[in-house]
Amino acid sequence: MQVTLARKLVAEGLGTALLVAAVIGSGIMAQSLAKDPALALLCNTIATGGALVAILLVFGPVSGAHLNPAVTLCMAVTRDITPREAMGYVAVQIVGAIAGAVLANAMFDLDVVSISTTVRAGFPKLLSEGAATFGLLGVVIAVGRTRPAVTPFAVAAYIVAAYWFTASTSFANPAVSIGRAFSDTYAAIRPGDLAGFIVAQAAGATAGALVFGWLVPVPPNPANFAVR
Repeated sequence: MQVTLARKLVAEGLGTALLVAAVIGSGIMAQSLAKDPALALLCNTIATGGALVAILLVFGPVSGAHLNPAVTLCMAVTRDITPREAMGYVAVQIVGAIAGAVLANAMFDLDVVSISTTVRAGFPKLLSEGAATFGLLGVVIAVGRTRPAVTPFAVAAYIVAAYWFTASTSFANPAVSIGRAFSDTYAAIRPGDLAGFIVAQAAGATAGALVFGWLVPVPPNPANFAVR
């Protein structure tokens, strides 16, 4: 049975909301329980990675579980989804990300909406976002085209690692970046730094799509290489 566009949009919105709730919520919990910054980041990382695997496995069969405008636009360019689907995906991803931040705030008895004041500026962080998004698109394309069944695990493993090897802790997702601006907590970003992050993510995604699209061509009988 063909999945309707409505189901795909709900899956993308819910999946992105749960992902942002996991990122922000685990960050709040980690900061409140762990006094050591490294331990706090480790706790945030593990929770995010675990949640990401589960979310990709749940929503992948419905929408492909992009959860990320960078991935969605890449899929639109390669015609794995239609432009109409792509526009809908990006809209619900952003709305879902904001809803996830609101949910995380509410779960920890904070102001439901609290605009972030966490500074994430400077060339090293922007370079980190470009590199992180480049690698993420590489995983999605290369693993998705060759071993789609393990893509959720590969994506989660990459994000877990990128938390630690980038100066920005690897947002690598424009929608998630926007959502994080609505919670003034450990994993947040102030609105004034969003534009730089999104531009860097777009540049990294474009480079990743070009490089890995060439490096790992579509097989003769291609399967949809959405995150599954």
